[in-house]
Amino acid sequence: MKCGIIGLPNVGKSTLFNALCENEQALAANYPFATIDPNSALVKVPDDRLKEITQIANPEKVIPAVFEIVDIAGLVKGASKGEGLGNAFLTHIRSVNALFHIVRCFDDDDIQHVENRIDPIQDIGIIDTELALSDIEILDRNYQKIKKFPKNDLEKKKVEILKKSIDDLSEGKNLLNTLTSEELLLLEEYKLISTKPIVYICNVDESSAQSGNQYTKVVEDYAKEKKSEVLVVSAKIESEISQIQEESEKQEFLESLGLKETGLKRVIRKGYEILNYINFFTAGEKEVRAWTIIKNDTAPLAAGAIHSDMEKGFIRAETISYEDFITYKGEHGAKEKGKLRLEGKDYVVKDGDVMHFLFNV
Repeated sequence: MKCGIIGLPNVGKSTLFNALCENEQALAANYPFATIDPNSALVKVPDDRLKEITQIANPEKVIPAVFEIVDIAGLVKGASKGEGLGNAFLTHIRSVNALFHIVRCFDDDDIQHVENRIDPIQDIGIIDTELALSDIEILDRNYQKIKKFPKNDLEKKKVEILKKSIDDLSEGKNLLNTLTSEELLLLEEYKLISTKPIVYICNVDESSAQSGNQYTKVVEDYAKEKKSEVLVVSAKIESEISQIQEESEKQEFLESLGLKETGLKRVIRKGYEILNYINFFTAGEKEVRAWTIIKNDTAPLAAGAIHSDMEKGFIRAETISYEDFITYKGEHGAKEKGKLRLEGKDYVVKDGDVMHFLFNV
């Protein structure tokens, strides 16, 4: 999983990135293009189930699932034509699986806005336009290349889809809504930004972290039309929380603000959701570990997440649901109660399954 943080300069991207990483890896500064090269880090995926399994298995080490997050420099109007080093930044965006679009939803005279005004919808419009223009250029280049002499039926179909995609993007439409899954698959080789799932993250001041404000409402309405997701987060609060070491102190701080959990947990969870990811677990005396797979993956594919040889030589999977593992205090108790199942190649792994794979290479 690789998610990119995008947005205009000075909207809080690097502050949020640092909070996610719980350190100061990215330069957060009050001027445009403080970030030039993308900052990248592996972020632990918070999962309370891992803690519960660990308390029962008592392993030597615990390894959570992780995903990569990339802080990409701020885009500006004209980025698709190279403004603000835009071409380089757009290339970075093409390499990620999903996008977190940070939108400024707060007033603060001390933090300059690149357009000298606060209007989240116009901000989103600038980014959306530049991403669409960049994709249109790629689509048109390939359309011109094959439209005159398509070699086979597949290329003839691709010509139609390329033209349709160019027209849709030119009209401001979302390709995820206008194209079928088969059509999107045919465009995969072009690494279009417009086909990446997106979450709009409204960066608000501390007083708006719980229920949002007038700016977040308009973003929510906009996202609903685009069939996208919205989260309300205060990067400032998240930055402060990330500096607190003790979990109990973090919880006290959150409660004092009327919050149940950090915005970062919601961000990570939403990233999993839009990419259709789930976790399964392996648990033993030496190690308890969370593994990430795609929802509806079968047992051999889950085994392959651990090692390709395990997928090739897959025989069966000893499987316990998370609920049974906790209820019966681990593998031994679950086995005694007949809750350990032997699953074959067609088994679709469930979120939270505790698994042990038998294979032969």
